[in-house]
Amino acid sequence: MRRISGQSVYLAAVLIGSGLLIGYIFLFYGSDRELAARGPRTLAQIPFDGTAAYKNLVALCELGSRRSGTEGMVKQQKLITDHFERLGGKVERQEFRVRHPLDGTAVAMTNLIVHWHPERRERLLVCAHYDTRPYPDRDAKNPRGLFVGANDGASGAALMMELGRAMPAMAGPLGVDFVLFDGEELVYGDNDEYFLGAKHFAQQYASQPPPYRYRAGVLLDMVGDASLRCQYEPNSVRFAPQVVREIWDTARRLGVHEFVPQTMNPGVNDDHIPLNEIAGIPTCDVIDFDYPYWHTTGDVPSRCSALSLAKVGWVIQEWLKVALANRGANNPANRN
Repeated sequence: MRRISGQSVYLAAVLIGSGLLIGYIFLFYGSDRELAARGPRTLAQIPFDGTAAYKNLVALCELGSRRSGTEGMVKQQKLITDHFERLGGKVERQEFRVRHPLDGTAVAMTNLIVHWHPERRERLLVCAHYDTRPYPDRDAKNPRGLFVGANDGASGAALMMELGRAMPAMAGPLGVDFVLFDGEELVYGDNDEYFLGAKHFAQQYASQPPPYRYRAGVLLDMVGDASLRCQYEPNSVRFAPQVVREIWDTARRLGVHEFVPQTMNPGVNDDHIPLNEIAGIPTCDVIDFDYPYWHTTGDVPSRCSALSLAKVGWVIQEWLKVALANRGANNPANRN
C-alpha cells in the first residue's frame, strides 16, 4: 500500500466536516475511557479464536518470503487452498501474468477466490493481499534482507483462514467470497505498479461480469499489530461511507475500542481502490498503518498479537452476520 496524496486527505476531511460521519460519531460513541471500561481485554472474552489465527500467521511466515511467482508463494497457495477446502469452501484460482519490473520477464500471478454458498447470486466480499514485498527496503540496517511480512502480508490471510470456520453456517440470503490478492506490492522502485492482483480482479469483474454481484466489501490489511489502532481510511469514507459506518458501529457495539472514530492522516492507497473505482464494489479498508516495522526485517510474528487478530476477526464476523441480513432485505450498499 502507499500513502495517499494531500489532495485525497483534503477531500476526505471535507466529507467528514460536511457532516457525513460527525453526527454518527457523537450519537454512537462514548469517550475512550468508557469504551476501555466495557471493552474485551482477554482472548477468553472474545468468541473468535485469535490464538488459532495467530498460529496461521506463524505458519505463513515460516514459509519465508512469499513474493509473487516464487516457491514460497506456491507453498503458501497450497497451504491456504488446502485449509479452505477442508472447511468446505470452493477455491477458485484466478491466474494471470505480469511483467517483472526489473527484467521484464513474465511473473505468474494467482488470486485465490474462496466461495461460500456459491449458489447465492448476491454476495459480500472479504479480501486481503497475501504476497510479501520483495525486500524490507525501509530497513536502515538491512534493506535487502529477508522480509516475511507478518503484519503486512500474513495478518489478513491468517485472520480470514480462521474466519472461514464460521462461514458454512453463516445464515442469510447472501453469499460471501474471500479473495486473496497476489501482487499487491511486487515493487522494487518508486515508479513500479502496485495492486496488480486487485486490478486484475476488478477488471475481470467489470469486463466479464460473473453470474453474481457484490453488494459491498471489506479489505483487511495490517490488522495484526500488537498495538492495534484502526481509524477511518479517507478513500473508504469517500467510496464506501455506509460500510465504514457499519463496521465501526459493530466495533462500538462489541466494545472493541481499537476501532477509533477518527480519520487517518495521511490515508493510504490500497487494494480497495481498484475495487471501488474499476469494479464499483463499495469497499472499506480496515488497516492500522501506524506500524513502526512497516517494510523492515522487524515485521515478524512477535510484533503481532493474537488478541488484535481476535478483535478484528470478531468485528468482521459480526459485521457479516448483520450485513447479510440487512442487505438481503434489499438495503443497497452505497446508500448514505
